[in-house]
Amino acid sequence: MQNYISAFIEYLDYEKGLSVNTQAAYRRDLTRFSDYLQKSAGLSDPLRVSKQQIMGFLTARMDEGAAYSTVARSLSSIKTFYKFLVLEDYIQNNPTTDLETPKIKRKLPAVLTIEEVDKLMQQPRVTLPLGLRDRAMLELMYGTGVRVSELLHLQIEDVNTTAGFMRCLGKGRKERIIPVNQTAVDWVIRYLARGRNSLVKNHLERTLFVNARGRAMSRQGFFKILAGYVEKMELNKEVTPHTLRHSFATHLLENGADLRAVQEMLGHADISTTQIYTHLTRSRLMEVYQLYHPRA
Repeated sequence: MQNYISAFIEYLDYEKGLSVNTQAAYRRDLTRFSDYLQKSAGLSDPLRVSKQQIMGFLTARMDEGAAYSTVARSLSSIKTFYKFLVLEDYIQNNPTTDLETPKIKRKLPAVLTIEEVDKLMQQPRVTLPLGLRDRAMLELMYGTGVRVSELLHLQIEDVNTTAGFMRCLGKGRKERIIPVNQTAVDWVIRYLARGRNSLVKNHLERTLFVNARGRAMSRQGFFKILAGYVEKMELNKEVTPHTLRHSFATHLLENGADLRAVQEMLGHADISTTQIYTHLTRSRLMEVYQLYHPRA
């Protein structure tokens, strides 16, 4: 089984261009599936797996208390794995055909209000190079809705401060062009002029946002920075880098943006992923109605 999984992961890397994190998630799901087959049926050959055994695995995961979203992701991984096996002619009949993903009760993502965003932006000490960097990062993230991995992989030349747009590589190494508002542009310019040069030690370093040692920043480093500012705000709300992305999309839709345009800016392959934000805007409309209508 592990040989087939390794071949599959190589396919995801070289043929599909999926990120290291996504590859690791597939490997975890398939390794758990492999362990189940070995323990329940003494089976180590994925080519002999039946539809009933796959259903048994999903049922076992639910019996363990796994969330519906986790079970759905496991099934998605198994389906993709068997499509690969068919594609490479390891098997002719796909045992996952007609298997349905469990219906997921999607949790609405947390978002910041515009006032909370403004307060967050005021937290960095912009008289210091690191504060300038942090303000530029936060403004750019909220202003474009990029994922944290996309933000941290930006090169200096990826942000066109003259034309007001940004180039980034998303999932599957797909390139997209995103407009950048003037406020975010101004803070990036200030950071480049008065902050970055004092942080970078190697003049060949082209990563836009660097850590205190002048190297590319890690996801964990960004998480810590954001958590520190949220703590200073004394905000009674869980805030992650993705919260800024959710807030970007929600605020655009609340102000009349087209759903397809938001989908393109977020880099969602399927518009159904973007549609979750319409639920947030409906919830907000209901709150306003209940608060202000005389008969509500």
